[in-house]
Amino acid sequence: MLKRLAGRWLVVAAIAGMAVAGCGKKGPPVAPELRLPLAATALRAMIDEDTIVLSWTNPQARGDGSSLRDLTAVRLYRREDDEGAPLKPAMLSSGRVVGYDEIAAIRLDAPAPAVVKNDVVQWVDRRGLAAGRRYVYVVTATDSLGRTGAPSERLAVPFLSAPRPPGTVRVSPGDRQVMLSWDTPTALADGSPVAGQLVYVVLRGAGSDGPLSPVTPTGLSGTSYTDTGLDNDGEYRYAVRAVRVDPRVVAVGAPSKPVTAMPVDTTPPRPPTDLIVVPAPGAARLAWRASPEEDVALYAVYRATGTGGFTRIGTALAGTTTFIDRDVRPGVTYRYAVTALDRARKPNESGRSAEVAVTLP
Repeated sequence: MLKRLAGRWLVVAAIAGMAVAGCGKKGPPVAPELRLPLAATALRAMIDEDTIVLSWTNPQARGDGSSLRDLTAVRLYRREDDEGAPLKPAMLSSGRVVGYDEIAAIRLDAPAPAVVKNDVVQWVDRRGLAAGRRYVYVVTATDSLGRTGAPSERLAVPFLSAPRPPGTVRVSPGDRQVMLSWDTPTALADGSPVAGQLVYVVLRGAGSDGPLSPVTPTGLSGTSYTDTGLDNDGEYRYAVRAVRVDPRVVAVGAPSKPVTAMPVDTTPPRPPTDLIVVPAPGAARLAWRASPEEDVALYAVYRATGTGGFTRIGTALAGTTTFIDRDVRPGVTYRYAVTALDRARKPNESGRSAEVAVTLP
């Protein structure tokens, strides 16, 4: 690879005689082209509505294997041509790629509007893109002395039309979850019929505004999704994007109109157990074993006489497992039962405990 670089790239004459010094002695001369930054790698692209989003990894070394600690800038070049035309070689001359237009010069000390995270750069190309055309990209890297390394591998991107948004997104809230479904888009953004595979990405945001972020780690092949692990009584917003999958590039369509949903707790606590009732003059004293659920808010006490139905006669806060019924008459037989209610916005009530009958003295 080093011989290929030496024969391919021009070198500035001013650095032709550079040598490496060590321990006070001059080492063997290093070919100037071997001091150039290596090429950027992992150049990739996707179509996002009417833009092309590119990313690549900046080089971390030079041609001689030494670390590249002074990478200063990277430049993105583009060439437009017809689909199927032979790819034009990317040749460097006087620091520029011949036959390609420079569309971005990104200084790493102030990269905006590019986004740089660690050594990965993301750039959004929205300049004069036309459906049906092919765009070929290459990247070059330049160090603090102005030395520019070889162009990256070329990346050819056909500018495909993205899908229209999915239609009629439906939501059905449940206990700590929201179930979604949607209709398949019938056309692409340019009005042509959908061809090839579509997958879907579900977006979610909290509250009535704020950003929407993907919650599906990969594209969904179906038209439904259940979002779990949510907070009950919290408001969530959802949208869905359709993705056109092509062997050459993926094209992500615009999101659907957001819809809101609020998960609701529909699961009642388990009933209290081991209810006992101790009759006393002028009162009936109840005690029970607490429901094991952590979201119990209170207990409801029910009473009946004879064979009649139960009526709620009082409540006790969670943490309290006793109740005294003083509205009683001597000689009357009463039946008691207790239920648990949770903290849901619309409280869920458990079934009744086993009932206990006592006759007041």
